[in-house]
Amino acid sequence: MDSLEHKYGDIIECLLCLHFCKISNGKTGICGVRKNTGDKIELITYGILSGYAVDPVEKKPFYHFFPGKNILSIGSFGCNLRCDFCQNHTISQVKAPIHSTITDPKKILRDVKNTYNNIGLAFTYNEPVIWFEFMRDMAEIVKLEGFNTAMISNGFVNPMPLNEITGFIDAFNIDLKAFNNEFYKRLTGASLEPVKRSLKLIAGAERHLEITTLIIPGMNDNEKEMEMEAKWIAGELGRNIPLHLSRYFPTYKRDDPSTPQETIQKLYAIASEYLDYVYIGNSDSPLGQNTICKECGTTVTQRSNYKTHLFNLDNNGMCATCGAEVYKYFTSSTGN
Repeated sequence: MDSLEHKYGDIIECLLCLHFCKISNGKTGICGVRKNTGDKIELITYGILSGYAVDPVEKKPFYHFFPGKNILSIGSFGCNLRCDFCQNHTISQVKAPIHSTITDPKKILRDVKNTYNNIGLAFTYNEPVIWFEFMRDMAEIVKLEGFNTAMISNGFVNPMPLNEITGFIDAFNIDLKAFNNEFYKRLTGASLEPVKRSLKLIAGAERHLEITTLIIPGMNDNEKEMEMEAKWIAGELGRNIPLHLSRYFPTYKRDDPSTPQETIQKLYAIASEYLDYVYIGNSDSPLGQNTICKECGTTVTQRSNYKTHLFNLDNNGMCATCGAEVYKYFTSSTGN
């Protein structure tokens, strides 16, 4: 692919995301991990991990990508956004510790291969886009062994690198943080349109796509806005794109009261008028947890606390009642 940077004398412009940081010698961009070393931009967190865990795929959240399976999940430090409500701010809004250990990719691959019921490797916890070089190299190693890759991202990335990313990432969950640009400008330091463009690019590349919107009271909980978001997803990406509406709880710099359950339920009902699969996260309510066949109404999956019960499905992820496809990425078997 073309270079991710452009030099202007001693200044190097980073072309990875839409901030287009112009970085002086010895400095880093907004993300804090891409440094001008004098002749190039270097990823200073290559192989440095902040998180390493085996998660159910539903925790990412992915409800339509190999439901019921596990995925080895890794993350690092830094982010190209400044969300004042970030639940992972202890790693996304800080620099990597000075004496961080670099993890051997061979160890990660061994764990991918030896983890029970595992379908692959997820890049998550902080923003994977800024970890581009390590993510690319690690994904290629994992895919050579027949495993899948996933990325949980804010989607604030330039089309050129995203085009390459869609070549080595199989599944994306993108945070569509709101459907109004003022929210993005005030609360994240970014903008909406580039994220919408990323979503369209991912869908056009025929990669698996799910979307998450965290609902913050008074900020992005407007019913008309949710209708606009759901209509846009249905019209531009497809009715079958799963949308996860997640309850907000006070964290980091924001201490607003948590999202009322009734607010989430109203927005869930609105989105469900336009989308086939809408789910609710961060909630104890059974509403919005299960998967129902869009054609005949048969319940095919029940979920509770990341425990997934699959039934009324054939071995190819089709509804056993009417034969409609529910899961394109599916296997009913378990094992290493």
